[in-house]
Amino acid sequence: MEKEIMTVSQVAEYLQLSEMSTYKLVQEGKIPAFKIGRHWRVKKEDLSEFIEKLKKGERI
Repeated sequence: MEKEIMTVSQVAEYLQLSEMSTYKLVQEGKIPAFKIGRHWRVKKEDLSEFIEKLKKGERI
């Protein structure tokens, strides 16, 4: 079963970015994410929508 919710490090690996860059994008609200306690999480569905916006040329 594919994971629905991803950690920042999983998102970084998926997008082939550094964890620091990904964490910064998440903190700035550019990648849609939410916090559970002190830890950021990203829904795979939200990440897919984010990628589609980038493909259409929308700025982040």
